[in-house]
Amino acid sequence: MENQYALMAAGFINALSPVNIIIMIASVTMGIIIGCMPGLSAAMGVALLLPLTFGMEPSSGLIMLGGIYCGAIFGGSISAILIHTPGTPASAATALDGYALTLKGKAGKALGTACTASFFGGLLSCLSLYFFAPMLAELAMKFGSPEYFWLSLFGLTIIAGINSDSMILGLMSGAFGLVLSTIGMDPMEGVERFMFGQDSLYNGVNITCALIGLFSLSQAFILAEKAIVKRAKAVEFDDSVLLSGSEMKRITPTIIRSWIIGNIIGILPGAGASIACFMGYNEAKRFSKHPEEFGHGSIEGVAGSEAANNAVTGGSLIPTLTLGIPGESVTAVLMGGLIIHGLQPGPELFTKYASMTYTFFGGFVFVQFFMLAIGLVGSRLFAKIARISDAILIPSIFVLCVVGSFAINNNFTDVVIMFIFGIIGYIMRKVNMNTAAVVLALILGPLGERGLRRSLSLSGNDISVLFSTPICKVLIALSLLSLLSPFFIKLYKKGSKNA
Repeated sequence: MENQYALMAAGFINALSPVNIIIMIASVTMGIIIGCMPGLSAAMGVALLLPLTFGMEPSSGLIMLGGIYCGAIFGGSISAILIHTPGTPASAATALDGYALTLKGKAGKALGTACTASFFGGLLSCLSLYFFAPMLAELAMKFGSPEYFWLSLFGLTIIAGINSDSMILGLMSGAFGLVLSTIGMDPMEGVERFMFGQDSLYNGVNITCALIGLFSLSQAFILAEKAIVKRAKAVEFDDSVLLSGSEMKRITPTIIRSWIIGNIIGILPGAGASIACFMGYNEAKRFSKHPEEFGHGSIEGVAGSEAANNAVTGGSLIPTLTLGIPGESVTAVLMGGLIIHGLQPGPELFTKYASMTYTFFGGFVFVQFFMLAIGLVGSRLFAKIARISDAILIPSIFVLCVVGSFAINNNFTDVVIMFIFGIIGYIMRKVNMNTAAVVLALILGPLGERGLRRSLSLSGNDISVLFSTPICKVLIALSLLSLLSPFFIKLYKKGSKNA
């Protein structure tokens, strides 16, 4: 335990190196810019800028991705408040009261509330990251081949089941990703599979190219479908973004409640910030002394949504780092960044690579403070960025996609793969399939395949080995529960609307 505390302290010190401080400021700023532009998303921003981390130390690269993640989640509230258009799905509930405050001439107050609630939600989520992640990592050390098979299946069912309006479409997305994960050399027998004579597919599909295509290029295609028009004009505001003592006192219970909600949602793989923001908002209204203000301009409504969606950030990293199951689409991309740096999520991150992990944790804490400072100081500037025309945005995304894909291996084949996945992602989004499930299947597919085939090989093809331990049985139960989760979520939403 003493050694763990020493690693935590060293992580904070390492995170404050001049290089890391510059990275935090730059990444949070980029994240806010990406988040405040309607049509873009946190997952897209992380995927698009992932190639920039290749030349960095792993801890610095992860801090950069964490800064973009947190900045983008908060940035979505800026356009939600000023032009009633959520920059990211995670800020959809913020628009309900945020824009109503803007119409009353209190845009600054709404932005200040969003920034403050985002800060405390993200900062408090770091507590669970510090205390629960090592515990889950210790549990993961008990995993053998059968457990890894069920773990991969659990990850696939939970994200495929929750993140799509249709469970069938979600599972189809996961199955499609599993098929793609078989491309490359057979892990057990060394036989070529679906390589079509391309040596570049020896190690399978390049995950980074797939990420950029599915999340970034597909979004550019969708934006290009629409007329090239200027964004709605952001409202000019001159009121203060700083909250008074009485206003802070009023929103504090809401922030704490939404932090707990967001953390739980984040730790449950696949749920995501878009669900947390509505749950935080609904519970803020339920417990408020002034529920009549909701929908007409309540700072509690803004705080409830923003604290919850930012609390997801720390919580979603827990299953990602310890079990290799991304909490949501953004952490699926971040997990790809870990693998690119030669790091496999699991217990080794807290033993062999503990110094790197706790440096990232320390950086993640400081990112919250930079997000608060940059958000409060730069709100007026970001408001202007929120109305950038698609005529500028689309070519910029396209160029960054091509350059980022080529930079991975200086290989044009990677650019072709990125384009193929961009087209696949576009088609999938048009038919409401889940691109995050495809990414997760590409990552977890090989893990599950190796777990299944090794288990059967070592047991002489005795299938009972897959049900032989308590951990296997727990994971099977969780997998079955995850398949039913969409029905529970629909019942919750139905109950919230009737309330």
